[in-house]
Amino acid sequence: MTLLTLGLNHKTAPVDIRERLAFGPTVIVAALRSLLEQTPADEAVILSTCNRTELYCSLTDSHAESVVRDWLARFHGVDPQMVAPHLYVHQERAAVHHLLRVASGLDSMVLGEPQILGQVKAAFQTASDSATTGRLLGRLFQHCFAVAKQVRTDTAIGNSPVSVAFAAVSLARQIFSDLSSQTALLIGAGETIELAARHLHQHGIGRIIVANRTVERAHLVAEQFGGYAISLTELSNHLPDADIVVSSTASPLPILGKGAVERALKIRKHRPMFMVDIAVPRDIEPEVAQLDDVYLYTVDDLQGVVEEGMRSRHQAAQQALEIIELHTDEFMGWLRSLDAVTLIQDYRTRSESIRDEVLERALKQLSAGKPAAEVLGQLAHTLTNKLLHTPSVRLRRAGREGQAELLEAANELFQLGQDLERSSR
Repeated sequence: MTLLTLGLNHKTAPVDIRERLAFGPTVIVAALRSLLEQTPADEAVILSTCNRTELYCSLTDSHAESVVRDWLARFHGVDPQMVAPHLYVHQERAAVHHLLRVASGLDSMVLGEPQILGQVKAAFQTASDSATTGRLLGRLFQHCFAVAKQVRTDTAIGNSPVSVAFAAVSLARQIFSDLSSQTALLIGAGETIELAARHLHQHGIGRIIVANRTVERAHLVAEQFGGYAISLTELSNHLPDADIVVSSTASPLPILGKGAVERALKIRKHRPMFMVDIAVPRDIEPEVAQLDDVYLYTVDDLQGVVEEGMRSRHQAAQQALEIIELHTDEFMGWLRSLDAVTLIQDYRTRSESIRDEVLERALKQLSAGKPAAEVLGQLAHTLTNKLLHTPSVRLRRAGREGQAELLEAANELFQLGQDLERSSR
């Protein structure tokens, strides 16, 4: 059984590639089942966020990496050759190490950002509910949650309020020096939008409007920050009021097109509009960037903005890596122990079979009237000989052939040296 991680992220692929390989919430369950049906994977978790798409699999065939890679491309209807240069592959220990880094925020665009842990938990829960996880991935993901918690507790990795949402707000403050007279239109109602609303509120934004497909969910976000909620169908009416637009939905198609933004700019008399599209696939048509008086940024554009905040986290990241290294080794130790468990079970089964055979013969002898003491003595002698025969033959051969390591292993396994020392006193 092989543990495999295959994926791409903001470091290996631009947003136009990432959005083509993203798994929306409406297809994730079908994708998980398809992955198990069409590849040698017997367990699978799919993690798909704005910045990454990753497949975590337990494979019955250690050479099935290409099958999984082709499945990813085929599922999204793209050419495998186009995808291949952007993919990374990790197996066994490297796969464990990668997941622990991801869940701890060490592989994020914003070093140490806390949102990814919730996204990893949600991905695992979806896979668990879909019955695509088992003993291996179940143990791995529970282990990674505990490690990520320890990293946050024992290091300063999460002390600064830095995230993609925070980076977007920081950029808005550079464009609009005073946010108190500005209106922010937030599209979506997930964690990222809620975080953006919190940062805007803390920096004194004048007004917040939250637009979402479900107005009730938008209201839950808006009311925390003195804003108000609208539905997506009302966007065109409120877009002209927006000085700042931050969008992060799971929509498979753009929500704001060039035409809608052009009309809003005319009503605004071409006052500048700052727009941040954090979604993958994108919520705002790329052509909007061609319009005068619009400053449109995607998640990739925020990389430079967040670098300054990342510097303060590098020391904490080194401490976090030490924790991750330790717990990667711990998990691999558990994984290796599974081989020992199988060996023990096989040895016990063989021993019990010998026991039953010898016991059946002894019971027949007792039924035939043989003295019990004689039968018990013969049972003990026969059982001992049968249990020791194969190991004894193998140890004699090891001695003849000079296999010192095997002899030392046998001595350690059965603690023979210790027993001999005791018996010689």
